[in-house]
Amino acid sequence: MRNLTKITYLTLVGLSDHPLTMNGLFVFFLLIYLMTLITNLLIFFLVLTDYNLHNPMYFFLANLAFLDMSYSSVTAPRMLFDLVTKSRSISIPACIAQVFFYLSFACSELLLLSTMSYDRYIAICHPLHYKLIMSWRVCTRMASLVWVAACSASLVHTLFLLRLSFCRTSSIHNFFCDLPHLYQISCTDPFINTVVEFLEGCIIGLGAFLLTFLPYVYIFRTILRIRSKTGKRKAFSTCTSHLTVVFIFYGSLIFIYFVPSSSDMITLNKLFAVISSLINPLLNPLIYSLRNKDLMEALLRFYYHLKLIQAS
Repeated sequence: MRNLTKITYLTLVGLSDHPLTMNGLFVFFLLIYLMTLITNLLIFFLVLTDYNLHNPMYFFLANLAFLDMSYSSVTAPRMLFDLVTKSRSISIPACIAQVFFYLSFACSELLLLSTMSYDRYIAICHPLHYKLIMSWRVCTRMASLVWVAACSASLVHTLFLLRLSFCRTSSIHNFFCDLPHLYQISCTDPFINTVVEFLEGCIIGLGAFLLTFLPYVYIFRTILRIRSKTGKRKAFSTCTSHLTVVFIFYGSLIFIYFVPSSSDMITLNKLFAVISSLINPLLNPLIYSLRNKDLMEALLRFYYHLKLIQAS
């Protein structure tokens, strides 16, 4: 039998090896990360403090803002640290922990987007019963279910990762740890892990997909029945921001997890990983805030309130 030396540290290859490129990437992604934190924190704060935004739609939007801050914070600080220090080494426990939090927030966003679809469905298709159906108790229970289900699903993957040992190449061709990367360098057969990933993908992934897009069949049918052009435009405008976020998020995840990986696809895989974990969390608040009159008005009220405080 071969003498296989187990590996305790892995190497994150990152996005580039060129010093000048790494410095440029550090500045670029630092700005993106700071903007992500500021914009999402601002939305979260506005929803929390402005009474006019105390309704289910903005409650879920505040959850999305918190998720985006957390989702980005799983990968960005580590990547920025590696770009500055030129250190690419990460311990296996730290790598598995990163996988747990990354999957938790990714699954949470999938499920949260489906609850936001349901919220839009009730608001447009059953407007007279909206407040009764989407009560605060229902909203908090739905949000709690999202977090519990996502963390449970991620925990299952993490526990099954503990059965793997690593004795092949220690290089991960990305800037963070994820399931496909660890399967590729494992010297333990990851068949059970892939079966679990497939089953959970069918249950959570397909379930979230159907719960996200099926309500829009009824939403669009209801919108088409509205006679007023102004009413149609107003109803449709409440959905376009959500649909834009959904398509970007699903598109990047589909490429990362369902497109076969090969040496020719490494660069594209890194690009979509950047879009999913760093660009999306910045785009989401911009998409919602720029197209949302209520949020812009809340921001103006907050600005004038600050000016009054400074004047006094």
